[in-house]
Amino acid sequence: MKIYAPSYKRPNAAFTHKFISCVQYVVAESEAEEYRKNNLNVWAIPDSAQGNLCRARNYILDNSEDKQIIIIDDDLTGFGRYEKQESKRLNEDEFIEFCEHGFILAEDLGVKFWGVNLLQDKGAYREYTPLSFTAYIGGPFQAFNNLDLRYDEKLPLKEDYDLSLQVLNKYRKTMRFNAYHYLAKQHTNEGGCATYRTISREKQQFELLQKKWGSKIVKKDGSSKEKYDINPIIKIPIAGV
Repeated sequence: MKIYAPSYKRPNAAFTHKFISCVQYVVAESEAEEYRKNNLNVWAIPDSAQGNLCRARNYILDNSEDKQIIIIDDDLTGFGRYEKQESKRLNEDEFIEFCEHGFILAEDLGVKFWGVNLLQDKGAYREYTPLSFTAYIGGPFQAFNNLDLRYDEKLPLKEDYDLSLQVLNKYRKTMRFNAYHYLAKQHTNEGGCATYRTISREKQQFELLQKKWGSKIVKKDGSSKEKYDINPIIKIPIAGV
């Protein structure tokens, strides 16, 4: 098992290593020295593979010697699980043990792609549904069990939605541990996707995702009338949880 964190223009704003010491940052060759100055574990990849999150992640999947891979965000602040109605933070050893058990269960169930809950909010966790098998797997934590599918480089702002749909379309199941959740500075940190994320681009990406999968599967969240919600609603037409 290998844990990678793609990072782009964030030599001073990548801090997942403070929680997971074994993480390897995947950065462009031209930026590698700046990251190494901060004593970070770096895998330098060609500059041509950076600048697009999908391209960088595909490079990892294509070139890593490991077949069981976890790709996480470079700005994770922690990882938690719900116990007796409260969120408990995992230490590094507990996190690694969870990941190892996750891959064992994935192997047993024939799952190629798995992850964890998207929110720390208790309202997102249903105690009587510990696992989901038709769920979207968010980009901040994605586990690959020898997966043969790749990210669509035309959708760098909706890549996790698209890959989840690809996997469900081909293999009919993902696996999500609902009691577990990541803590990250999504959409607020410098560098990375923030260098090209705008509302106009988000709308364009939503339209491309909806065109690819259809309006019955990819829907706009119309509940907020004050601002545009950048997160689409995904309706999976497969029976189960």
